[in-house]
Amino acid sequence: DGISEAFGFSRLIGVVGASGDKDVKGLLEAFEPIFAEVVVTQNSSGRAMDADELAAVAVEVFGHDRVQVEPRLDDALEAAITLAEEEDEYAGAGVLVTGSVITVGEARLLLGRH
Repeated sequence: DGISEAFGFSRLIGVVGASGDKDVKGLLEAFEPIFAEVVVTQNSSGRAMDADELAAVAVEVFGHDRVQVEPRLDDALEAAITLAEEEDEYAGAGVLVTGSVITVGEARLLLGRH
């Protein structure tokens, strides 16, 4: 797929925080073949979908074993980085944040990229 080819990662961990008005099932289904595992979270927006609600949809798409829930975005980023680092150090795993421009923007701030 294009994402794996573009970044050259052997394995991708997704961090997903979506707005309640989005087609989250469609979004998750699109990423299912790409993400080895997914960490669901929520951003600070009033429109953010509750992390547990998002997790329920994610489990339908990915199965229990591939879904982790971290309601706080900073915890979700840390969990995803830990999962990415679990493999052999040369395995080339990556973390991709998606689901909402707000989630991506807040993640960039947390990671110190302005």
